[in-house]
Amino acid sequence: MGENTTAEMPFDLTEVDKWVLSQTDDEFTCHTWDELRHLIQNNQLSLLKRKPSDLRRYIEWTTETKKEYGSITNYLLAYRLPKAWGSPPLAPASDTPFEDPSDYRVLINDWPYGLAPGITHIVVWSRTPIPADAEIGDMTPESRKTAGEFVKRYFADSLGPGGEDKVMWFKNWVALQSVRTVDHIHVLVRDVEPAVLQQWAEEQECHRPQR
Repeated sequence: MGENTTAEMPFDLTEVDKWVLSQTDDEFTCHTWDELRHLIQNNQLSLLKRKPSDLRRYIEWTTETKKEYGSITNYLLAYRLPKAWGSPPLAPASDTPFEDPSDYRVLINDWPYGLAPGITHIVVWSRTPIPADAEIGDMTPESRKTAGEFVKRYFADSLGPGGEDKVMWFKNWVALQSVRTVDHIHVLVRDVEPAVLQQWAEEQECHRPQR
């Protein structure tokens, strides 16, 4: 990644991104569960980072995808998000985020942060806009409560006793989002069986277009 490529970047690189790109994977230290908890609790989301090789591939993928599809949103709606959602502007079934199953889609993140073994990065995409403070771009208290209740219900409770200790979540501020057209939250889980992850991310009938 030569210095002269900065102007061609598909999104603004943060200082953390630039620092990561100066490293090799061997020099990189993966986020532990305790570190993730600290960053999320203190809203230090700008410090979350991908492995150097993953970040380089993500930059390349984003560049090529934008060239081919015009935007990452167009690609997501074509290949990753429910066909029933159609094209923007999206028309949710409910004005309340995560209330109607047809309005959200759970997917394993294609481009996870650099996480310690046993931690899985999930993204929950929402057809319903998630309210954010217009000035700072962070969630409102009401939307944070709504999202927290959904995460507890969908993820933590399904893991049984102690499930809340295996789940954390956050929503990036607007300035940190590489995809802004479709709202989404990030969910991190640890020591969850692959079969459970698959069940969470399974496409539902409500995600398919009605015939």
